[in-house]
Amino acid sequence: MKESILITGCSSGIGYYCAKQLHQAGYTVVASCRRPDDVDRLRKEGLHCIQLDVTVPDSIHQGLEACLALTDGRIDVLFNNAAYGQPGALEDLPTDALRQQFETNLFGWHELTRAVIPRMLAQGGGKIVQNSSVLGLVAMKYRGAYNASKFALEGYTDTLRLELQDTPVHVSLIEPGPIESRFRENAKKQFERHIDMAASRHQANYQNTLDRLGKSSPSSRFTLPPESVLKPLQAIIDSKQPEPHYYVTQPTYIFGFLRRVLPTRWLDKLLSKSD
Repeated sequence: MKESILITGCSSGIGYYCAKQLHQAGYTVVASCRRPDDVDRLRKEGLHCIQLDVTVPDSIHQGLEACLALTDGRIDVLFNNAAYGQPGALEDLPTDALRQQFETNLFGWHELTRAVIPRMLAQGGGKIVQNSSVLGLVAMKYRGAYNASKFALEGYTDTLRLELQDTPVHVSLIEPGPIESRFRENAKKQFERHIDMAASRHQANYQNTLDRLGKSSPSSRFTLPPESVLKPLQAIIDSKQPEPHYYVTQPTYIFGFLRRVLPTRWLDKLLSKSD
């Protein structure tokens, strides 16, 4: 019997693609979405889908119970994927906006992961997969909130892996660079919601940020489709001993290497060219 898999953040992009493909491959996939209309849409497409808002603890636990009802009480793989990016210079970022970034990108994942670990231990094994980012490896301007959440996720996940190393529960990070999704569209909404562009000394650079976020075409020639994340996820599912880290897209390989070999000031000079 194929594994049962819970994937968060499935309304679009990576989560949606992975849920559909793994479902078609015969896995018992439970997709989760925050909004009821997205839940209804995915159900109409034939997917098991539950409502789960990672910023609301009650929703997390109710969603997990709904998932377990669909999988006969088993959860073999948890793919923590629900996340968004909050653009803006840190000096312009309201503390509440930073707090909201961490609620979605880290604290909710912690709440769900804590609830899943005892069940995986009781059933004799499982895999926890965290979808991080190249921006969990290196920092870029005007991405400080997202950088901070993903840097924190990297440390959190490495610690979790050490603490579970004497158990049959495996922990892995997937670290993508640019992927085709609604990430930029959602980030633009968050920028407009929280950043007072007219009052900022970064106004000219912010216009470049808005232009980039508003493009319908890929933001980089290195942008890959969501299929590129499915490949390492499938490798983790298939492996008895999955790797701790899986790089996706050329920028992740490049910056993962450069942060190890370049002096900090040289790397800063290179990274400061991005807006």
